Amino acid sequence: MKDSKRQKRKLGSFPFLSVIFSITLSLVVMGIFGVSFIYLKTLTSIVQSNVEIQVYLDKSIIDHDMKRLQKILTTRPYIRSGDAAENINFISKEMAAEVFIRDTGEDFTKFLGDNPLRDAFSVKITNQYQSVDSLQAIEIDLRRLPGVYEVVFQESLIASINKNLRKIGVLLLGMTLILLVAVIVLINNTIRIALFSQRFLIRSMQLVGATKGFIRWPFLKRSLIYGLVSGILASGIIFGLIEFAQYQIDDLDKLYVEEPLFILFAVLIFLGLLISYLSTLSSMRRYFKISLDELY
Repeated sequence: MKDSKRQKRKLGSFPFLSVIFSITLSLVVMGIFGVSFIYLKTLTSIVQSNVEIQVYLDKSIIDHDMKRLQKILTTRPYIRSGDAAENINFISKEMAAEVFIRDTGEDFTKFLGDNPLRDAFSVKITNQYQSVDSLQAIEIDLRRLPGVYEVVFQESLIASINKNLRKIGVLLLGMTLILLVAVIVLINNTIRIALFSQRFLIRSMQLVGATKGFIRWPFLKRSLIYGLVSGILASGIIFGLIEFAQYQIDDLDKLYVEEPLFILFAVLIFLGLLISYLSTLSSMRRYFKISLDELY
């Protein structure tokens, strides 16, 4: 009777700390790459939100035509919607001169005797129109509008930003996929090694007539618990690392977005459950089919 109770207690049990540690560590590494990908996406959005086109106006334009032009700009699909004053910012030639003098320390109006600058609208472009080809098409469209003298945007800078962000995104995505495969292999091997100590108990249960489902269920239940605990621990560790990094690095909190991070934590917990379950199921099938000679 005591032996039966001892076997029931042992059935489904395998090393706790080593399995939890391995799964948690794997998920933490996976999560760090996930956080990097989220932060890159946020940074890309911030950079793109500041892409502007300068629309310089004819010097002869009157206030009525200027207001009409501003109204036309608000109807263009490539200009950011929302706060019109923020996305279509009027910069008078006097304001432009003040900024130039403040930045350079030289008052060019004194030796020129006039302000050669022009009134302008600084317009922000939506993300989907920020390729160089799209911006060139926008430039052509804006130049056709009455009262527009010139349209300027920093083509080389925008092309360089888009190219570098695209390269970093592809690199991070590739490394994340490779890491995902490595995590699956590592967790699978960890659970398989952990179950190795239970191979004799599994065979003994088979010999006394226990069904595969009866033998398998305690192990699967334990694997789900381990996966859940590991996912929660990994999420907590990553959250702590994020808080520490934000404390140490200025302005890093500007990249912090709650919703994607909480989705990442949910994915880590799900991965912990799924990989632990499938790895245990795969290992159990192997030990069900193992020959007597292979047991030793």
